[in-house]
Amino acid sequence: MAEITAAAVKELRDRSGAGMMDCKKALTEANGDIEAATDWLRAKGLAAAQKKSSRTAAEGLVGVAVAGTKGVAVEVNSETDFVAKNDQFQDFVRTVAQIALDTGAADADALANAAYPAGGTVAEKLVANIATIGENQTLRRVGHVEVSQGVVVPYVHNAAAPGLGKIGVLVALEGDAPADVLEPLGKQIAMHIAAAFPLALSAADIDPALLERERAIAAEKAAESGKPAEIVAKMVDGAVAKFAKEQALLSQLFVMDNKTPVADVVAKAAKDAGKSITLKSYVRFQLGEGIEKEVSDFAAEVAAAAGV
Repeated sequence: MAEITAAAVKELRDRSGAGMMDCKKALTEANGDIEAATDWLRAKGLAAAQKKSSRTAAEGLVGVAVAGTKGVAVEVNSETDFVAKNDQFQDFVRTVAQIALDTGAADADALANAAYPAGGTVAEKLVANIATIGENQTLRRVGHVEVSQGVVVPYVHNAAAPGLGKIGVLVALEGDAPADVLEPLGKQIAMHIAAAFPLALSAADIDPALLERERAIAAEKAAESGKPAEIVAKMVDGAVAKFAKEQALLSQLFVMDNKTPVADVVAKAAKDAGKSITLKSYVRFQLGEGIEKEVSDFAAEVAAAAGV
């Protein structure tokens, strides 16, 4: 059986909001696996669904750039927020976003190999920055959107400088409506995306693995109700459908009024304009999402320093 450390219990408490003893029991049941322990707590009704937006750990910047009907978002990580305020680092992120837009680099590896304006490659410039700034930095990811007709609208939340911040969003609106209709609509949808954190454009686009995970959690909860099997099956189907509806952008309730599905907001704008408007795609990058600080490593450092 895996050793259940205090650091692991603390991390699970931070993730789930559950009590210390419940977290310790969950980790014991899951043999120390944080993700499985989180699911166990949720199945027992002891934790809310994990909100990725509250657990970002890496520092750095998200940069966005748009030209015509194309847009790109990039994430460059650093060790501390102090570096994110550095002019040299900000210039690098801004330049890298423009390079990604100009070259169409599909991922971080392709972008790293692209030419940098001052000479060499993006990767070589990054190494030089690490040497001069004195802190590790990584080029993490790239996201593109494009329309054949319409607009791509950028939005940066918690902006550190124009086009740079902690959350970067791109909204691709396809259609023949004029820019003075599409731009404000795109800005409002981008603000919604920043706040609501959809997992996919539509329910059909949600990762099947995520839906299966929700199904397993719902099944365990429903089984504890003691209801007949056919009722339990309906309860599980309903829970999964509710999850998909709440996580898909088009079916989420618009944050501006909290009652109208985003799909209906787009449809109304098209009707009012007498033109076609389709929400084609989006990108939402939040700084550090999916990267957790290694609490256990920190605990080990403290213990080593204390001679434990």
